[in-house]
Amino acid sequence: MSNDAIVLLKEDHQEVRKQFRAFRKQDQTPVQKQGIVDTILELLTVHTYIENEVMYPRVRDLLPDLEDDVLESYEEHHVADVLCMELAAMDATDERFDAKVTVLMENVEHHMEEEEQEWFPKVREGLGRKQLQELGEELLEAKKRAPRRPEQPSAMKKAVDAVVK
Repeated sequence: MSNDAIVLLKEDHQEVRKQFRAFRKQDQTPVQKQGIVDTILELLTVHTYIENEVMYPRVRDLLPDLEDDVLESYEEHHVADVLCMELAAMDATDERFDAKVTVLMENVEHHMEEEEQEWFPKVREGLGRKQLQELGEELLEAKKRAPRRPEQPSAMKKAVDAVVK
């Protein structure tokens, strides 16, 4: 298993996409949908946390030319955080549940695509293999302490900080 930061983040993206595909399948019960969305919320909460806590600040320090990209990513995370918080408080039988999940998926897919096609190549070019490995180790450590639900205090703090700043 590679500890390259970009490889690790892409693996997270793949798992999120897998859950999105599962949600889009037809003829699911509300209980099935709720289970998939609970998994999506956990994956996104952990992923957002490690990017916000480790990846973005480190890249911002090491590659100042990418600051605008980092700031845009923080804002995209903020939008996803708000949707995740709202979904965590909803039930799959709520009238707007499917619509809110769809908007979340569209936003996250756009964000992942942008990272993979535009941002990750710039980061890989700017950082050496050793730095990406070290960053990957930091991401793995952060993943251990990451919140698992959007309403957990450490996840909520990030959402609030994004609004207040």
